[in-house]
Amino acid sequence: MKLISNPVYRREIRVSSRSFRLALVLLTFNGILALVALLNMYSMLSQVRATAEIQYDSFLDLYMFVAVLEFVMLIFIMPAITAGSISGERERQTLDLMLSTRLTPTQIVLGKLMSSLSTMVLLIVSSFPILALVFVYGGVTMRDMGLLLICYGAAALFSGSLGVFCSALFRKSTLSTVVAYGVMGMIVIGTYGINQLALLFSRMPGEAYLVTTGAGGGGGSSGGFLYLLLLNPTATFVMTMLRLAGREASRGKVTQWFGTHEEGFLSQNWVSCSVVLQIVMAVALIWMAVRAVRPGKKVR
Repeated sequence: MKLISNPVYRREIRVSSRSFRLALVLLTFNGILALVALLNMYSMLSQVRATAEIQYDSFLDLYMFVAVLEFVMLIFIMPAITAGSISGERERQTLDLMLSTRLTPTQIVLGKLMSSLSTMVLLIVSSFPILALVFVYGGVTMRDMGLLLICYGAAALFSGSLGVFCSALFRKSTLSTVVAYGVMGMIVIGTYGINQLALLFSRMPGEAYLVTTGAGGGGGSSGGFLYLLLLNPTATFVMTMLRLAGREASRGKVTQWFGTHEEGFLSQNWVSCSVVLQIVMAVALIWMAVRAVRPGKKVR
């Protein structure tokens, strides 16, 4: 109820719902997903007519392909929506007017973030009928869809909080957008690259291991750098999709991605721990954004 009574949230929702851009984004987002899904299904049905064999794995691949495409679009859209929320008010010289009212910095930041998250929830929910095409052939349950929704929600909250923090920290929307995409790229690509480099150095002959894990085997290991992937929404999404598709055993657990690591609590509950950590990081980013919006704080 406090969120609904937030004046910033109500204003942003009212403005976005009346704008033509929201309808255009919904049409483009779901149009791309529907086109990809229908073309993929058409190719699979053509193969069935040619070979007279029905391969149910291909329909599950359709679900995974559409889910991956939606996740990629989610990661790219969310920072763009939130990175100009606070800095845009500074550029229009309306932030000081908002702070001169009874609105608190917390209400301003949460209102901006929640309005962007509401747009993303609308995009995710509106795309579920496309993902539900696989229900015609089975293999995916409503529980699987719920797990996918949780993964989407954690990734959207984390990337949105990052965008709001950058928007509160910098004065220009262009700069905040670039920084938000740069930091998200470092989290998504940088954590993977660090593990690859650590694994490469550990396998160099005649060189001392940069990382020691205590795990057996001479194949090398990325060591403790593996747990940097807990911050990576892409790694969490990949683990979720492998588990939903029943391919976690064939593709290997996360402890086998970069050498040999010991099994522990984090590796056995990787998705849950990663989602919780992303939510904690999102809360920390929101708190820092509130601190940056407070009157008297210098912005860059």
